[in-house]
Amino acid sequence: MPVMKVIVIGGVAAGMSAASKLKRLIEQAEITVYEKGGYLSYGACGLPYYIADYFDDDTKMIARTKEDFEAMGISCRLHHEVIKVIPDQKQVLIKDLTTGEIFSDFYDKLMVASGAPAIVPTFEGTELENIATLKTLDDGLRLKALLAKENIKKVAIVGGGYIGVEMSEALRAIGKETYVFQSGDRVLKPFDREFSEMAGKEMEKNGVKLILGERVKAFTGHKTVNKVITDKSEYAVDFVLVAIGVRPDLSFLEGLDYEKAENGAIIVDSEMRTSIEDVYAAGDCAAIKHMIKDKHAYIALGTTANKGGRVAGENIAGGHVEYVGTLGSAAIKVFDLELARTGLGEAEALEAGLDYKTVVVKAPSSANYYPGASPLLIKVIYENRSGRILGAQAAGTKGAVHRVDMFAIAIQANMTTGELGNADLCYAPPFASVWDAVNIASNAAKSTGFLG
Repeated sequence: MPVMKVIVIGGVAAGMSAASKLKRLIEQAEITVYEKGGYLSYGACGLPYYIADYFDDDTKMIARTKEDFEAMGISCRLHHEVIKVIPDQKQVLIKDLTTGEIFSDFYDKLMVASGAPAIVPTFEGTELENIATLKTLDDGLRLKALLAKENIKKVAIVGGGYIGVEMSEALRAIGKETYVFQSGDRVLKPFDREFSEMAGKEMEKNGVKLILGERVKAFTGHKTVNKVITDKSEYAVDFVLVAIGVRPDLSFLEGLDYEKAENGAIIVDSEMRTSIEDVYAAGDCAAIKHMIKDKHAYIALGTTANKGGRVAGENIAGGHVEYVGTLGSAAIKVFDLELARTGLGEAEALEAGLDYKTVVVKAPSSANYYPGASPLLIKVIYENRSGRILGAQAAGTKGAVHRVDMFAIAIQANMTTGELGNADLCYAPPFASVWDAVNIASNAAKSTGFLG
């Protein structure tokens, strides 16, 4: 039997999950990974905390090294960019970014895990020095070195999403005067307003200057950036971090006819197959099945990348494992506050045309008399007539994230608020009240009168 030859484009979460799973299933498979950057299999989510000096060893973010993968029999080519895929010939063209050489390679199966680079705006001044993005480990190492310079005191973050908010905490931790620019009226738009406004207040309490409702139009300076220009004012700065989002990197598929999402992400089915024969995809370059929405969703999270890559690897090996879908479950630490969400937010439920209701409750994180007890704000979005849970969000100084994990499991299991309200959850005064906050929130929803 001929040896299966597999090429993997991208060597971080999805790509290396696929390669590792495939190698475990078919030991003799010939797997080659082409990665543009200088590192494999790292946790980019740790970068803000590394920059904040919460830990000082950058290698702790690397799950496995090039040497680890090659010991498994996976060939890894760093600083190599795939520039074209030719499906009719099962061929890819690759550029060695160190030498400039362009060469070709052939595959039986192709795994696309090229990720999604940070978006850089097209307005004036983006070519100036001391302007950076944060997406890769290479970015993080470079950013930490730049921010260590004593002359960088005022830092502007353009964008109030997950990376922008996490980096505001990191910058305050290393003593920088920090501005966050957001064109809308609140940060963390994936959360409902009750929660994003809590995050904004927590940021301001910790010295972050929020500039809301102003659109950044340009950067100015002589060689090095020194001002941020908005549609309403201008601000003197020493450094700018651009964190306005990401865009799938699929330029190597240009000219091919394949199914794609509105933002250009490649659409995959439940087995992570694309509409191109023998091509699979996962991670930040792919649009995937959503558990509740009746359409594909683009959710650039490490959790979905790892799971999708694992499923793809098994199916490349000949399996027929299905990815259950995403709920967009996500958490963020905002100084002393933790927030989490799963499933649909209220705006998403409205957009989907669902007949839904919501309930918002305050419940204790542990027994009120136990030291350290603090309130949790929990919101549940549920189907009006059936009580089926559609989404949940929570915030508090302790225990919010793991409560939302319970809601994620409940949504995946198609549970109703009544069923979760009576779930037999653990109780001891240091951890919960006799009715856990999840029970309390679910029962509050159940009592609003849906027909079950």
